Amino acid sequence: MTDENQPTIEDLGKGKYLELVKEGRWEYARRLNVTGIVSVVALTRKKEIVLTEQFRPAVKTKVIELPSGLVGDEVDFAEESLGEAAVRELYEETGFEAKKIRLLTWGPPSAGCSNEVVNFYLARDVKQVAKGGGVDGENITVHVVPLEVVAKFLRQQLKAGKLVDPKVYTGIYFALHPR
Repeated sequence: MTDENQPTIEDLGKGKYLELVKEGRWEYARRLNVTGIVSVVALTRKKEIVLTEQFRPAVKTKVIELPSGLVGDEVDFAEESLGEAAVRELYEETGFEAKKIRLLTWGPPSAGCSNEVVNFYLARDVKQVAKGGGVDGENITVHVVPLEVVAKFLRQQLKAGKLVDPKVYTGIYFALHPR
């Protein structure tokens, strides 16, 4: 397609971190003021996965998630790399420290709705050195769940009325199938 055949992008609305646009017949959200998104598959030496839980206003319930966050959205962290952000988010949200992390994969969590691309990192042998809980009133609950019972734990959370972010299942896959 040549540039003259490219549909124009119409701005439908804008906030601090998101804008809604229309391109041709497609409407979707674009991230503003961020350089990336990270999710961390954090594993302890005891073969446990570190998960977070927090209330998400968009779905009106608590959601079980991987430690995750935006990159470059705060002035203090505008120059940090994706890997540095993954280490920081893991610490802020859970109080766990990772000496080494590595990039696993990346991809769009909802390609029909947003331009987001999530970068998955693996952190092995993580150790809790602080309480965690997040910043700026995030009120995050930390769950450290043995991999052998994580499926049962997630079913219990669903029965309790919570939602499970599908990225958690991606994290479990990588925890059980290291590469």
